[in-house]
Amino acid sequence: MDASELERIEMELFVQALQKRHGYDFSQYAPASFKRRTHLLANQLDCRTITRLTERMLHEPELLPRVLEGLTVPMSDMFRDPAMFRALRDQVFPLLASYPHINIWQAGCAHGQEVYSLAILLEEAGLYERTQIFATDLSDRALQRASEGIYPAQEAQQWSRNYQAAGGKRSLADYCSAGYKLLKLNQRLRRNVTFAVHNLATDAVFCEAHLILCRNVLIYFSNSLQNRALALFRDSLVRAGFLCLGARENMERSPVAQAFVPFIEPQRIYRLASHLDGIVE
Repeated sequence: MDASELERIEMELFVQALQKRHGYDFSQYAPASFKRRTHLLANQLDCRTITRLTERMLHEPELLPRVLEGLTVPMSDMFRDPAMFRALRDQVFPLLASYPHINIWQAGCAHGQEVYSLAILLEEAGLYERTQIFATDLSDRALQRASEGIYPAQEAQQWSRNYQAAGGKRSLADYCSAGYKLLKLNQRLRRNVTFAVHNLATDAVFCEAHLILCRNVLIYFSNSLQNRALALFRDSLVRAGFLCLGARENMERSPVAQAFVPFIEPQRIYRLASHLDGIVE
């Protein structure tokens, strides 16, 4: 048996063990990306082989948060892709303003930077008091960091530029405090945010949402899992709701695509099409 075949068997056993031991199914994640993250995780945990990683994961349940964080790539920035946030502020928020209450689902929220970005722009648009943001992720560890809202201060300059490019009306410094080389976002930005565990691979509809953001998550999924997630978003959206994907993501080849129409295509913002008939803006 050659090395590549042995590695394939090790990866299959790792995925099966993770599902049977802890209930997390990664079988539909994009194979190349998942294998790369698994090897990186094994190195970080001083495991010479994937088999050793599997053994530790089975017998050391306290490792699970570290395993999940390593496999789910919790990376983001404040106001990442500023043009998308500006499009939300200028073209989506005015339409959401007609609702007495607004639900937003941020799926795959990672460490929460985009959640707080949303909260800031909603506050500046006068919509935050009647908005509930549901921020979900697979990783408890990522959600804990997101709820703390503490980030390296070295990111401040870039985030400030992103904020201004997104149409920010004030200074980003108005929403955070700095000290000990860290930025802490104001707790008031959390007042309408609920952080919760949700697995796009296995869990059902999370909430009824007017706007769903799932950006740079689907690129790590296989086609079948992408379709499952998109169907979940379709079923979660209210009449004429909005869906935002990442800059490298689209739904052109998905069977779910017919349920949506591009709303602001360059920024990957879509609107539920099957409920648009008869709507007057």
